[in-house]
Amino acid sequence: MAKLNTKFWIPKQTKIVGEQFVWLTGMGMVIGLVMIVYLLGVILVKGVDVFWPKPVAQVTLQQDAVKKAWPASTLIGIISMHQDKPGQIVPVDEQPLQEKQFFVGNKEVYGFSFKYIDDKDIAEISYPKEIIEIERFEYGDALGYPLRVQEEGKEIAFSDHKAFLSTLNAAIAQAHQRQAVIQKIEQKEIGGISRKIEKLKRQQKTLEQKGSAESVAKIQKIELKVAELNESYEILAKEARKLRDRLDEKQLVYQLAAGREMTLPVGQIVSYSFPNQMSFMTRVGKFFKNIWIFVSTEPREANTEGGVFPAIFGTFVMTVLMSIAVTPFGVVAAIYLREYAKQGLMVRIVRIAVNNLAGVPSIVFGVFGLGFFVYFVGGSIDRLFFSDALPTPTFGTGGVLWASLTLALLTVPVVIVATEEAIAAVPRGMREGSFACGASKWQTIKRIVLPASAPGILTGVILAMARGAGEVAPLMLVGVVKLAPSLPVDGIFPFFHFERKFMHLGFHIYDLGFQSPDSEAAKPMVFATTLLLIALVLVLNSGAVFIREKLRKRYARSAF
Repeated sequence: MAKLNTKFWIPKQTKIVGEQFVWLTGMGMVIGLVMIVYLLGVILVKGVDVFWPKPVAQVTLQQDAVKKAWPASTLIGIISMHQDKPGQIVPVDEQPLQEKQFFVGNKEVYGFSFKYIDDKDIAEISYPKEIIEIERFEYGDALGYPLRVQEEGKEIAFSDHKAFLSTLNAAIAQAHQRQAVIQKIEQKEIGGISRKIEKLKRQQKTLEQKGSAESVAKIQKIELKVAELNESYEILAKEARKLRDRLDEKQLVYQLAAGREMTLPVGQIVSYSFPNQMSFMTRVGKFFKNIWIFVSTEPREANTEGGVFPAIFGTFVMTVLMSIAVTPFGVVAAIYLREYAKQGLMVRIVRIAVNNLAGVPSIVFGVFGLGFFVYFVGGSIDRLFFSDALPTPTFGTGGVLWASLTLALLTVPVVIVATEEAIAAVPRGMREGSFACGASKWQTIKRIVLPASAPGILTGVILAMARGAGEVAPLMLVGVVKLAPSLPVDGIFPFFHFERKFMHLGFHIYDLGFQSPDSEAAKPMVFATTLLLIALVLVLNSGAVFIREKLRKRYARSAF
């Protein structure tokens, strides 16, 4: 019997060509992911830290540091930063000098809100439980020691804690109720009268241009109505002034670190707290309350205080309008280029132009939107339908509608490219089966191609939403403002006011970072608003992704 040969031929190990490039691209991807995670982590930590209530320190200074670092021997403040002192040259065998940044509040007294103190100038840091932190409608927060609540000669000292706190809480609640009434009178009632007067004056202007005898009689009636409305206006304005004067009836007296007594009208207090008395759970409750206030109230103090609700609402409305405008235009253009246009030189040129359009700087689109949408289209609408309001423009100025259309034009190349790819990925057999059943080309596109390519189309819409929501440069030309007193959607007929200017989170971040008069106070708000913008984009995109996944499961036979 022949011996079985158990030796097998084993090929020599060959070197894989391009292996080093595979590792290089993998390393690049990892570096990119690390950078993104780090950036998001910094934004998250800094943004969340804004809302966490911090203890208030009393700092006792060294004797030789008094007047050099601070005019008194003590100061009250919140430690907001601890860092190496910049601009120093440190020998190798020595430690660098360090400094702390304190938020001292009381801006109307000091002229600033933040103060740097060297560590070597600090003798002691303590956290007295009596320190009160007062959030005010103006001049930011106040820090000090509460002394008493007073009203027309009647005083309740802080030493009587229960009576002091109950009196102060009742006074603040009463002041907030009066402010709500004032806001209702000024914004709804007086605002409604102002709109009626403006409408009547427009009618009067139109009648005056006609100059007929019948117009004279109508003008007289309008003048009588305007006079009646002006009387009602003055009555309401007088009532609002009385209520506003009553906001100063009660005052809170507190003491600064240097011993100076300050008197604050209770009507100027938003809220107050004793940070050094808070337990952990109390701080957690205050943390979530601060977040709610941030997302549900209007900004104040040059946007460095209060909330950002108008900016959230404006960003949401603009993004939704942009998506509604860009989707049909992008899909129709893609259907024509892929299904109807004769493939040739002209179509290739159009596709190249679309791809190049995606690389045009966004500010160029803003200039185009200003010239075409605002001046040409909006100006034409004003001349045709709002001539009685001229020279004051109605649609011939920046607004949320023109901003949405400008960003739709900016993002339409993304939707066109994504839709073309989605349509091209629909299997040819699905089209042929539809044709074999007697369907026309449009019926095939409508009932077979578009439903099957819907997930890919939504991918393009998601990318467009993500880019459009974060754009700022075009909006500065076509409608965004620092502060918009009226929302583009409200309860006033016709409810949708797309000609109005609006606030935007992206512009809000730019304004805080580069236009704020108090840069130190604006820094925390920059991180908080950035975190909120990322969260809003994530919510909008998540909704679109959810719809896309539903469609993807429904049309599982497609390429998606």
